This record gives sequence, structure tokens and C-alpha cells, in this order.
Amino acid sequence: MTAIGGFAPARFAAVKDAFAASFDAGEELGARFTLVEAGEVVLDLMGGFADRRREQAWDEETLAPVFSTTKAVAALMIARLVDAAKLDYAQPVADVWPEFGQAGKAAVTVEQAISHQAGLPGFPEPIDPALWADWDAICARLAAMAPMWPPGTASGYHPVTVGYLVGEIFRRVDGRTIGAAFREDIGAPFGLDLWVGLPDGVDGRVADLVRPTAMPDFGEINDATRAAFLAPWSSAAGKAAADYRRMEVPSTNGYATAEALARLMGALANDGWLEGDEILSPALIAEASRERIRGQDLVLPYEMSWGAGFMRNEPCHPWGPTPGAFGHSGWGGACAFADPTRKLGCGYVMNRQGTALMGDARPKRLIELAYAAL
Repeated sequence: MTAIGGFAPARFAAVKDAFAASFDAGEELGARFTLVEAGEVVLDLMGGFADRRREQAWDEETLAPVFSTTKAVAALMIARLVDAAKLDYAQPVADVWPEFGQAGKAAVTVEQAISHQAGLPGFPEPIDPALWADWDAICARLAAMAPMWPPGTASGYHPVTVGYLVGEIFRRVDGRTIGAAFREDIGAPFGLDLWVGLPDGVDGRVADLVRPTAMPDFGEINDATRAAFLAPWSSAAGKAAADYRRMEVPSTNGYATAEALARLMGALANDGWLEGDEILSPALIAEASRERIRGQDLVLPYEMSWGAGFMRNEPCHPWGPTPGAFGHSGWGGACAFADPTRKLGCGYVMNRQGTALMGDARPKRLIELAYAAL
């Protein structure tokens, strides 16, 4: 059986065994799974390798790209503006970003934009993929774009564009990027090894990715799915890895340890308290995580329930049994969630990517076994 590092109290023995078994079965190259209960790390498992050559062991310093799990950070940072009365979820985006009111979007609210209801999941017409590195250019195109469906009538997952929408809203109000604000206000003060856009000097800690050999199942392909995921210009494809890692895109470009994700979500599960300081009020945690829209998503092949930027556990239940749990999944299998009912925060990261768009079987098994042990 694969040697597993970290620690697992006796009550979590089944979780540790399942984690080891996933390596033995060839499902993992390197991975980490961390659970926080009532503000304390109670389970922290890591194993395998950070590199394809299997020479560098996965350890406490290993960072993994977490892709859309980054959206949970963006949702938190917007919630902090609302908590500080600098922004209101119900106000039109155009109040803080006037140019956004073009092409029938004057009434689109902040909560509609952050919950994937704005109708801007990607660009239906070709763009140069290099343009994704030009923040102002992408924001200008989104501001000028007509929605692909009537805003507010349905959700349609915005895999990349929501980071620019939410990031620009944040920047217009706060003056900083989400990545810089998170680093200055939360990441550095609380020692969270979690980055939106990677700083210089850290690249050597990032695990090598092993891409999946098959495409995810997007179900029936429509124009919105094509613009969001499948068009050749739907992401910054072909950009050099080191350059891409510097891009502060708070929808896709996060790097983290499982411990950092678990501690952050653990704070949202514990009335907002992180190491003795309140990073978000209980009222705003409830408000940010409450349902904004539910139904068949127009991009993802699932019925979804969205909070203000957070995926909600129901109806798909990728994160255990609690309906009110919330967080975000990331491409390839990464995930992080908060369960305020049980005061649990969880983070899972890996470098052998799977094809599930959400609810990857590897963390799902570990989460279910962890709940059974509580």
C-alpha cells in the first residue's frame, strides 16, 4: 500500500485507507486531502509525487493548480465588500461599472453576474486567445457584448468570463485586484498558501499536471457550451506556463494547498472566524451562500443551485450529505467546501486530472467516509 504522509486520527482510518487505495489503483499521481472542524485541522493526508518523473514527493509545500475552485475565493472577496457596505448584491453592475450597461445589460445585478445568470459564458465570435492576458480588453468586450440568453432567466456556467466580471466589479469598488486584495487582507496575515495568480519565485513548488486523456461529458452541446468551453478561443490556450501562472484571473488561475483551502472554507463554516479574527460576518455567510437560482444549467449538464458565486451542494451533492454546504469544484477534480451545520471545511487537490466536471469520485469517496467518521 502507498505510504501516506500527514496525519489521521483513528476515527479517520477508513479515509486514510481509501486515500492510499486510490494511489494503488493508479487513480492518483500526487494529492492532498485536508479537513478542518470547528477551526482546527483534524485530518491532513498527502501522498504520491508532485512531478511526472516521480522523483519529488508531494509534501506540505506542494502547490496545485485548482482551476475553478478559485471562484470560491472570488465569491468570498465580493461578500466582504457587501459586508463592509461598499457593495450590494441587488444593485446593478452598471452602478459601479457604467460601461457594462450596454447591449441590454443595464439591469443585470451583481448577484446575477456572480451566479452565472448574465448570459456571458464566453465569446460566440472568434477572438485572439492571447487577448485573455489583457484584462482591460476582455472586460471591454464583455461590457459591449449582448447576453446569449435573457439575464436572470437561467444560469449558464461562465467558466472563465465570470472571473473578469467579478474581478472588475471588485476592482471598481476596492481599487485592487481580487488576487492582490486576498493576498494582502487574508492570505499573508493568516498564512494561507493560496494564490490568485502566482508570485515570482514560487513556480518550483507547483505540481506537474497530468491532463486527462478524454474530454469531460458536456451533454448536449449548444451555443453557450461552445462559447464557454469548446471554441478554440475559449481560454488562453497555448500561453507559456510561467506567463499564464502570473495572470490574476479569479475564476480559473488559483494555486493552493489543500490545507489552505480547508482552513479558508473552515472559517466560512465557523461563523467567519479564522485564527481569532472574523473574515466575514455570519449574516453575510448566510446571504452569500443562499440560493439565487436553481434549475438545468445552460452550459453544464446538471441541475444546479447557485449562491452568490458559490456552488451549493444540493441537488447534486458532490460534498457529502448536508444540503446547505457550499463551495466550488475545479477542473480535474480539485474542490473546497464549507458545511456550517457541522462546522467543517474541506480541501482536496491533486495533479492527475479526472474528467468529471464536478463530483470527482476520488474526493467524493473521501468526503463520504469522513462524514461517516464524525
